[in-house]
Amino acid sequence: MKKSIIFSVIAVVAMLIAACAPKVVKGNVTIGYGAPELSGGQGQIMNGLVSHAEKKVWAVVTTNANQNAETQASQMEYFISLGVNAIVTVPVDSKAICASVKKAKDAGIPFYTIDRAPIGCEVNMVVQSDNYLAGKQAGEAMVELLTGKYGEPKGTVLELQGDLGQNVAQLRGGGFNDVMKAYPNITVISKPTEWKADKFSANTLDVVGSTAVDGIYMHSDCVGTTVVLAALEQLGKKFKSGEEGHIFVTGVDGCAEALAAIRDGYSDEASSQPIPDFGIIVNWIQDKFDGKDPAEGEVVQEGALWSPAMIVKSDVGYMLNLSTTKVTSANADNKALWGNN
Repeated sequence: MKKSIIFSVIAVVAMLIAACAPKVVKGNVTIGYGAPELSGGQGQIMNGLVSHAEKKVWAVVTTNANQNAETQASQMEYFISLGVNAIVTVPVDSKAICASVKKAKDAGIPFYTIDRAPIGCEVNMVVQSDNYLAGKQAGEAMVELLTGKYGEPKGTVLELQGDLGQNVAQLRGGGFNDVMKAYPNITVISKPTEWKADKFSANTLDVVGSTAVDGIYMHSDCVGTTVVLAALEQLGKKFKSGEEGHIFVTGVDGCAEALAAIRDGYSDEASSQPIPDFGIIVNWIQDKFDGKDPAEGEVVQEGALWSPAMIVKSDVGYMLNLSTTKVTSANADNKALWGNN
């Protein structure tokens, strides 16, 4: 009788331990994914996340905020009401998303961002391009181009900034301008655009129309390439590389339009993001289900353009920063670049 009771107690304890232990989740998982919009690279980012999730046989519920932070907040509440297993989003507003992060945490739902980080709150993890590196690559390319033109690093460059309320634009500007600071004879004229094509165009027309500009650096060639080249044409200043009057163009993203412009000679460099690979966040979501935290340090995957990457612990949580690829006329045809697919 006593043996029976002891075995029963052991069985109950074992069941309780098993119930509390982390569970390896293989299927029957639903991810809520909130896109800020679907133009430019954002559609590719969403497709990359969905593709990586489907390889794990996970379902993904997607929404599109159409660049409206309030709409995105409502969509996050919708995901919470569905009881999704995790939320992944590209924030429309890096500060405003923090209210949604808190609500998700209160509901016990892990929260992740890709492409850009939140500002003012901590999420489970961020996967994004190394935006500082991307800006640095574009800055170094611009210095090289200006030096080739003048025999020394000097000239005037128009910087078409993104939304400075987002860490993405801050980092892309920081990497570029930290390079420029080493060259006092290079003047940088910085103009914010909030990622809006009409502001890319208007600022180009305004500054290039009134100032002798040697180069243009775009925080987003997805948004800027077509309208900036059209503005230069309108001003009678659209010339190919090697032609008299050519204005050097560098930027971040590596969109199809930017790569085509490099091949055509109108643009000179793009720091290509590994956009479809942001979906590798699912590997760390799986780790969360398995009770594992991200490990700080280098992440290497042979053959991946984003490798080596680095995981760091920051005030907004763990961040996985993926390397960007410097693209010029020498490698613009590379089929591994997302802009060529």
